[in-house]
Amino acid sequence: MAHTHTLGFPRIGARRELKFALESFWRDGMKADAEAPLRETGAALRRRHWQLQAEHGLAHVAAGDFAWYDQVLSTTALLGALPRRFGFDAARLTLAQSFELARGNAAQPAMEMTKWFDTNYHYLVPELDADSTFDGGPSWFFDEIGEALALGHKTRPVLIGPITYLWLAKSHVAGFDRLSLLPRVVAAYQRILAQLAARGIEWVQIDEPALCTDLDARWLDACDTAYQSLGGLGIKLLLATYFGTTAPHAARVAALPVHGFHLDLVRAPGQLDAWLRVLPAQAVLSAGIIDGRNIWRTDLPAALARLRPLHDALGDRLWLAPSCSLLHVPVSLETETRLDPELRSWLAFATEKLDELRVLATALTHGEAAVAAELMASDAARQSRQSSRRVVNASVRKRLAAITPQMATRQSPFDARNALQRASLKLPPLPTTTIGSFPQTPAIRQARAAHRRGELGALAYLERMRAEITHAVRRQEALGLDVLVHGEAERNDMVEFFGEQLCGYAFTENGWVQSYGSRCVKPPVIYGDVYRPEPMTVDTTRFAQSLTERPMKGMLTGPVTMLQWSFVRDDQPRAATARQLALAIRDEVCDLEAAGIRVIQIDEPALREGLPLRASEWPAYLEWAVEAFRLSASGVADRTQIHTHMCYAEFNDILPAIAAMDADVITIETSRSAMELLEGFGAFAYPNEIGPGVYDIHSPRVPEVSAIARLLERACEVIPPERLWVNPDCGLKTRGWPETEAALTNMVAATHQLRARLAA
Repeated sequence: MAHTHTLGFPRIGARRELKFALESFWRDGMKADAEAPLRETGAALRRRHWQLQAEHGLAHVAAGDFAWYDQVLSTTALLGALPRRFGFDAARLTLAQSFELARGNAAQPAMEMTKWFDTNYHYLVPELDADSTFDGGPSWFFDEIGEALALGHKTRPVLIGPITYLWLAKSHVAGFDRLSLLPRVVAAYQRILAQLAARGIEWVQIDEPALCTDLDARWLDACDTAYQSLGGLGIKLLLATYFGTTAPHAARVAALPVHGFHLDLVRAPGQLDAWLRVLPAQAVLSAGIIDGRNIWRTDLPAALARLRPLHDALGDRLWLAPSCSLLHVPVSLETETRLDPELRSWLAFATEKLDELRVLATALTHGEAAVAAELMASDAARQSRQSSRRVVNASVRKRLAAITPQMATRQSPFDARNALQRASLKLPPLPTTTIGSFPQTPAIRQARAAHRRGELGALAYLERMRAEITHAVRRQEALGLDVLVHGEAERNDMVEFFGEQLCGYAFTENGWVQSYGSRCVKPPVIYGDVYRPEPMTVDTTRFAQSLTERPMKGMLTGPVTMLQWSFVRDDQPRAATARQLALAIRDEVCDLEAAGIRVIQIDEPALREGLPLRASEWPAYLEWAVEAFRLSASGVADRTQIHTHMCYAEFNDILPAIAAMDADVITIETSRSAMELLEGFGAFAYPNEIGPGVYDIHSPRVPEVSAIARLLERACEVIPPERLWVNPDCGLKTRGWPETEAALTNMVAATHQLRARLAA
């Protein structure tokens, strides 16, 4: 049987079991005697997922891919490279302490968080300096390997590679070279591999997606050095790359003393030719032929046509796998009982992708007749999708063809708009606001669930939501905020809420994907042409504005984020889908303005996330992504102020594109990096107004007035105060009201202090 494997499996559980166990542990105060239920949940999920992989005939089950929060934090713990500011003993690190690294504690803010390459998965950024140690941490990783072995599974442990780990890390010491730590990091990996070899492990998967980026000569030299030390330790290494191509340095990577190479042949199918020219005679080629990032069913006959010549040439040296870890897709279609049957037949979640691997392996080994029914079903699904009337809408296509450059341009330059907006809004210096959402209390969630079940009628639900909106508005007025929001009580998710009101979208019951820690999202599915049949937020925002004399922000999700945080159709260019979304959002923006809303925020936190890994591919993406935002925002008059929001990503390398979006105000996440991100905006001389986040909403810590004041003082050193806004890092839906009010009270107090100083 052809060798099949996976690079990793979703860990949250089909019904988010890990999420609920984590949050229960956090609510219980993370006490040692409350650990047992959490640990048992983790162990049960691992057992279930290993058994599932074994039942689908995988030659190895992936182990070590489990993480309590994210896999980079798990690697930091395994290496013992904890931030020294927390004062934790790495070898004795507890689960509670690991969550303090992730969420902060009374003494220390949380570690910085950003996006895992071009995904919506987040990781905690390692903090390294000259004194960082890599002497090992808790035994969790080895315990999990032992669990799999004890259950009788042939196990392939998964590790983030040393080059990728260092490449993802940061140092707060100016000028510090992370590569100076390479000898220490490699020594730590040598110890880890030696321990795995002693347990009888044959293969270890080492993930190096950084090799798909534009590494310079120093980093490539470091890769050579690292693997010359790791490749001869009596254990076979599968070097895994994904999310892009390694073709530019295929020959150099192929010369490393490892035993196999995994390639993402979904994202970068063109790299295969370069690799076939340089693949060592005895090396394994792991073909990432199943899409690990999206939920569309694989065209199995087409995949077989690509695999047959590889199998003929390589024989047992050809392994079959998803393109990347299945972490990025939901667990199983089994629970999706409400999906339209035709649409359901087009989809494959993680479990179904394992079955697709089985079919491909069987066909290669025993011939297509052995899986004739499965191949026919795959072909039928492909034909059904291609011919379905629900996919193409002639009116949408006609409107798309009529887009002109003028539609993506505001009437006047920023300076002219800014003068009109200041005169109209009459805001004080350093205006205070929030990013949009307020706490989603149990009562709100219960009302929404009851409404979905039909237990709460439409009118009663509307009255309940309006009461919550009134509550949020009154609290904001009492806090003294300058620009208010309605609080988003009626919204389940910033993408799902809008998708539910757009044509061309479909929704799952349990299609949950982990974003980080206990944070899970349920990406909607864009299966066809997108359009807005009627206004989505106008009545709610108009009602909220009627409650106050202060400006009320209309809150929308931007087209690029709607695209990135959905499972997107793969039968047309992403740029075309983005433009369809932009036209739908544009209609909503214009209707909000017509309803008297003078401030409209179009969130685009995923703009940087969509950036390809190689700079040569950036211009094409940024051109259509920026155009999509401008198309959504440019239908309004100069007096209407357009905001956008971005968070948890590195934006400094695309600042010209962000400036080209031409939002009147941008709010960004900066508190975890102590305003480091803002410095890039200052050096670039970002031309419009900007609100750097002054406290971290993902931590339960309530920041002191003095801490916020220090961040504001630093912000004023970088950006002229007359162009600064004051706001939290992100939305407040995951926080409780007591901590929210306490934090915002301190934020407003710090702002008043700075206003007084500037006026003196």
